[in-house]
Order: sequence, then C-alpha cells, then structure tokens
Amino acid sequence: QQATHKQQEKTKLQTYPIMMKVLLCGGGNAIHVLSSYISSRDDTHVTVLSLFPGEADKLRDAIPEEGIRCINDLGDDVFGKPDAVIGKAEDVPKDLDIVVFALPSFTHEMYLKALKPYVKAGVTIGAMPGEGGFDLCAIHNLGSEFCRHSNIFALETLPWACRILEYGKKVEVLGTKKEVDVIVSPKHGTTKDEVVTEVLHKLVGRLPELDPADNFLAVTLMNINSVWHPTISYGFYRNRDVTVPFDEPPLFYYGADEYTGEKLSKISDEVLEIKRVLLEKYPSLHLHSLHHVSEWMLRSYGDDIGDKTSIYTMLRTNKGYRGLTHPMREVQVEGQTKYLPNFRYRYFTEDLPMGLIVTRGIAELAGVKTPHMDDVILWCQEMLGKEYLVDGELKGKDLEYTRAPQRYGFKNLDAFMQENHYLDDAPTKAVENHVSSLATKVETPAQ
Repeated sequence: QQATHKQQEKTKLQTYPIMMKVLLCGGGNAIHVLSSYISSRDDTHVTVLSLFPGEADKLRDAIPEEGIRCINDLGDDVFGKPDAVIGKAEDVPKDLDIVVFALPSFTHEMYLKALKPYVKAGVTIGAMPGEGGFDLCAIHNLGSEFCRHSNIFALETLPWACRILEYGKKVEVLGTKKEVDVIVSPKHGTTKDEVVTEVLHKLVGRLPELDPADNFLAVTLMNINSVWHPTISYGFYRNRDVTVPFDEPPLFYYGADEYTGEKLSKISDEVLEIKRVLLEKYPSLHLHSLHHVSEWMLRSYGDDIGDKTSIYTMLRTNKGYRGLTHPMREVQVEGQTKYLPNFRYRYFTEDLPMGLIVTRGIAELAGVKTPHMDDVILWCQEMLGKEYLVDGELKGKDLEYTRAPQRYGFKNLDAFMQENHYLDDAPTKAVENHVSSLATKVETPAQ
C-alpha cells in the first residue's frame, strides 16, 4: 500500500542535533535499503558513491523526489533520498564521519585505493558484510598507521535479506535478522567503541541487535556467507550435470537436502576446531562470538524458523529464506527460456576467495585439517575455473586475488596474530577523539 506523506512523516527515524556525514559505497540491494533508512533522518548528510561505470548516473536519475521507498518487514514503509550520488572518489564530501561499504568484497580493494587520498585518519570505515579478512585488506591498502588511528568496522553479515523491486525507486526488506555480530577495531568492548556500534545501530534501524564481536579474527571465522553459499551450492549440484538446464530457477535454501545440512555442520565443526587450537596456543585470545552455524541460525532468525530440529529443517522453514533461488543465467533451448547455474555470481566470486579461502588459510597456519571444507573449495574452484587449493595447500595461481593470510605474505601463525593485533589491540588518541565526536552526534536531546 502506498504510504501518504503524513505516514512518511511518521516513519522518520528519531533525529539528533548534529549533522553526520555518511558515505555509502555501492549501488545494489543493500545500498537501496541504507539510502532509504539513513536519508530519512534529518541529522544526516548522505552521499552514495559507485565506481561502476555509469551506475551513479543511472541511480541518480532513477531516484524520485520523495526518495527510495523501502518496504519494511517491521513496520511502515520508509522514504529517503540521498543528498548526492557520485561516480568519482574525488567528489566525496570533506570530513566524513562514516564510510560504509555495502558491495561485493572483491571490490573493497578498489574502493579503498580510490578513497585513500580523500579520507582522513580518524574516520570510521567498514563493510556490511565484512567477509573474511576485511581488516587485512584495509591495512594493506590504507596502511597500518591509518588503520590504527581510525575505526575499522565490519558486520559479519548484512542486517537483512533484501531485494530491489524497482531500481532507484523501491526496495523490499524480506526479513530483518534478530542479531548480527559487529567488530570495531583497533579496540573493542570499551564504552567509547560502543559509541561506534551505537551509531551503526541507529543507521540500520532498531533491529537487528548489533552484538560486539571479540575481534576481526572472530568475524572472519564467523563469516556465515562463506559457509552457507558455497556449501549449499556444492550440496545441490554435487551429483548433477551442471550443463543440463532447469525449467525454472531452483530454490536455494528451501531446496537443500539432509546431506547439505550435515556438510554445513561438519564444516562449522572444522571452524570450531580452529578456534580450539587458537585458544590453546593463545589463552588470552577472545573468540566468544564464534559459534556453530546452527546457533547462528537460531540467534539470527529465532521464531522466523518453523522447524528447529536440524540445520536442514531450519534452512527449509526459515521465512526469511522463502522464495530465494540459486543464481542462474537464462539460456534459450528450442525457443524456450531455460536456466543454467551462474557460477559468476557472488556466492562463488566473493564468498570463496574473500570467505572460505580466508578461513582455510587460517586453518593452514594453525595446522588444522579441513577435509570437508576442502571438498567444497575444490568443487567451487573447478566451477569458477580458478586455482586456489593445490595438493592440500593454498598455493594456486589465483591466490593473489583472495584475502587469505598467505596472499599478504603470512606463513607463520605467530606473525599473523601479532602483526594484525589480534592479541593486543589498544586504542589511539585519534580514535578516542573521533568516538567522542560521534558520541556527541548520537546524543539524544533532552525531552
């Protein structure tokens, strides 16, 4: 139902007295939601940056005067129009408060390089989701000193399942997650860093709850997309001829079988073995936020799940997954439209090199065997035509296009843990000043 202007006023989010400059990077589903949500506030100045050729012009021209309409699963529709949509990093506003990446992780490096001359140390910059190794990528491209003097954050997954209904005009939130882990580095868990989390929480909406993760390592290892998407794809296609077209796109989550549910559980067990080995070697390390995928499902979707018996039943009865299909590409067969798997979709091009491969790299440094993970990686890399895992080691020719620790030269676990400050994160003065500024900008005015 079309909301009236009066209803639109009711859906304005709670506002605060000082303007916050927000840069949103991307142009897809999540950017549509964020643009609508954040621009609906009158205490924000929102700029959208897309470096994809022509996308900024296309999005700017598509957005109507009333803004992007977000059909919200939790209440009234929200309307918001960003203040600017730009296609060049040099046009970003000065003195940005927050930079949010909501785009495929294989593009993070391109955006970080482009923005480096135009953002100042002390900014809050991060990704939704971070995928694996976002901190490694940020340090590699922005420099260790910049990152140590800034707030680098990541959400372990998007806050919602969403899809564009009409480009630039209408987006739908299919299901809002109940809880999502978030990490703010260099120092997390203090009152000051909780201010950054509070700001992010206000920007994405009242739900999900943003739970503090222990550190970037925990978020990397808890990267649900890296387990979900490659493994469910492997489970579905493992005994199928992928050259035989389908009459219609098959269901992704609702089409999973019991074998796939068990495979997901076994891969999650391997991740938890990495956790056990790391905690044994580094007793002061905190990885409390790293859970089994079955627990993640219950925490994220709760009562949206109809049958909580097993991972298999949870996948097939979660209303947030209803109707979602495998990524496909259309083909014409004897004058009829058929469908073949699209192995160039982000489930493969993103969730493998920026996800499962990163976890596999940490396992290799820790000396943890991962036979179930390897099954999925070997099949996925064959479908992609890539080479990451060779003879049981991450030494393939395409490793340079991943965010595995080995890509950044790490061959020793101690060096990896120490150089990335997973054991000794400490706040810097610049960060303390920045979070104090953010605290002012989110302070609720007296009633």
